[in-house]
Amino acid sequence: MYRIGIIGCGKIAQVRHIPEYIASGKAEITALYDINKERAEELASKYNAKACKTIDELLSSGVDAVSVCTSNTTHAEISVKALEKRINVLCEKPMSVTLAEAEAMAAAAEKSGKVLMIGQNQRLNRTHQEAKALIERGDIGRVISFRTIFGHGGPETWSIDPGKNTWFFDKSKASMGAMADLGIHKTDLIDYLLDDEVVKVSAVVSTLDKKDGNGNPIGVDDNAICIYTMKSGIVGTMEASWTYYGAEDNSTTIYGTEGIMTIYGPSGHSIVIIRKDGSQVLYDIDRMQTNDAQTSSGVIDEFILSLERGYADISAKSVLPAMRAVFGALESSRTGKEVILYD
Repeated sequence: MYRIGIIGCGKIAQVRHIPEYIASGKAEITALYDINKERAEELASKYNAKACKTIDELLSSGVDAVSVCTSNTTHAEISVKALEKRINVLCEKPMSVTLAEAEAMAAAAEKSGKVLMIGQNQRLNRTHQEAKALIERGDIGRVISFRTIFGHGGPETWSIDPGKNTWFFDKSKASMGAMADLGIHKTDLIDYLLDDEVVKVSAVVSTLDKKDGNGNPIGVDDNAICIYTMKSGIVGTMEASWTYYGAEDNSTTIYGTEGIMTIYGPSGHSIVIIRKDGSQVLYDIDRMQTNDAQTSSGVIDEFILSLERGYADISAKSVLPAMRAVFGALESSRTGKEVILYD
C-alpha cells in the first residue's frame, strides 16, 4: 500500500486524485497540505490523514509519493524538492511555467531515480491509443496534416473557488491561461499520436474576451491558435480556447494520403475514418471526459503502475518536447515571428 501525500487540495485533487487513489485499492492518503489550512484539515478528517502545516512537514511525514495539485507557478519548485527527498511525484499539467524549470524537473527525476509523471491524461484515452495504432498501421496512409482543438467556455466553474476571480485568471499563479490549461494537452497529444515533435511554431496567444470580477481583461490568454511544423515535415494547427460558449470541442482530425481520421468529433463515434473512395469505418470505444461529465482519468492507475515498475511512460522527459512547443508559441505570439525550436 503506497502512502500518498496530496499537495494542493483544490478541485482536481478532490474530484480526481483522491477518489482515484482510494479506488485503486493500492494507495492510502496519509498526508495533505493546502494554503487554505481549513480545507486540508477537513479532508484530513474525512480520509483519516494528517493535515500538514507546511510542504516540508508533508515531505517529512513518511509518504512514498505525492500528487502536486497546486497552482501552475509552484509545480516545479515543489516537484524538485520532493524528488530531492527521494519521493515519487505525480505533477499536474502544465509541468512548469518556464522551459528552464521543465528541464530542471526532468534532471531532478533522473538524478533521484524516482518517478516523475506528468498528468497528460489524453495519452491514456483508449480512443487515442487505438487511433495511434491505426495511424501506425497506415489506415489513412502517410500523414500530411492535422487539426487538433480543445475549447470550452472557461474554467470559472471548475476552480474550487469558482467565479470570475478564479486563480486560473491570475497571472501570478497561473502564468499562462488556455495555452497552459488546454493547449499543452493537445500539443502533447499530437506528439504522442504521430510519434513526432514540433520543430517550428507560429502562434497568436491572446486575451480575446474573458473579463475578471472587476470587468477588466484577465491577466492570461483565453485563446491560442498555433501552426506547428513537425520534425517529419507534417504541418498542422492546434487551437486552445476558453471562449467556446456552447458545446465543448476536444477533437482531433488527421489528414492522410489515403483518408481522413476524426477523433472525438461531432458524429459521436470515437473514431471516424473516411477513405478516398468515400467509404467509412466507425469505431465506438469510449467518450471523452469533460469537466461536467467526470469519469476516471486513468492517471492515478498509470501512476501506481509507474511506481510498481519504477519508471513512467508519461515522464517529464517525454513531455519536454510539448513544453518546448508551448513556450515557442508564447515567444512567437510575443514577437510576431515564427520560432524555430530545433535546427
